[in-house]
Amino acid sequence: MELVITGKNMNVSQRTEDFVKRKMERLDRHLSEPVLARVELSQENTKDVNQRQIAQVTLSKNGTIIRAEERAADLKVAVEAVVNKLDKQIRRYKDKQVRKRRVNGGISEAVAVAEAEGEIEPEARLVRTKRFLVSPMPADEAIEQMELLGHSFFLFLNADSGDLNVVYRRDDGNYGLLEPQLN
Repeated sequence: MELVITGKNMNVSQRTEDFVKRKMERLDRHLSEPVLARVELSQENTKDVNQRQIAQVTLSKNGTIIRAEERAADLKVAVEAVVNKLDKQIRRYKDKQVRKRRVNGGISEAVAVAEAEGEIEPEARLVRTKRFLVSPMPADEAIEQMELLGHSFFLFLNADSGDLNVVYRRDDGNYGLLEPQLN
């Protein structure tokens, strides 16, 4: 695993860096190929003391991205929690890949029986498709539309770029903009 550790609003000591490396090694058992792991440690001055230390990790391999973020009063607790969360996400992703191979390989009956007996979680399915007209608008108008609808995200045609974009509400109360970028 190639590990890149950065600090935002703080300096990352060698001791902290070693701690993060030790904890991230736990994920290596699930990862067979080289993976780029970006770890961002940050500190925010929030009212809630239990939310000040933030550990955010992004794993990327062959176009697949797995991301997790955790907040805590202590940076070590946040790092432990984010590694635990990533561990679960990686295992869930690997289980889905195995299930897909089994179903495509002709073992679908065994998988269906295991799901029925509760041994395997049933895979989430696409259950609804929604179509709607999009009209060109700037990002700030899209945010207003999102708020009026009471949604946490909103797909719109960006009047400036002509591309489909998504605005979303972030956990910190601010907004984010997703713009597509082709390889």
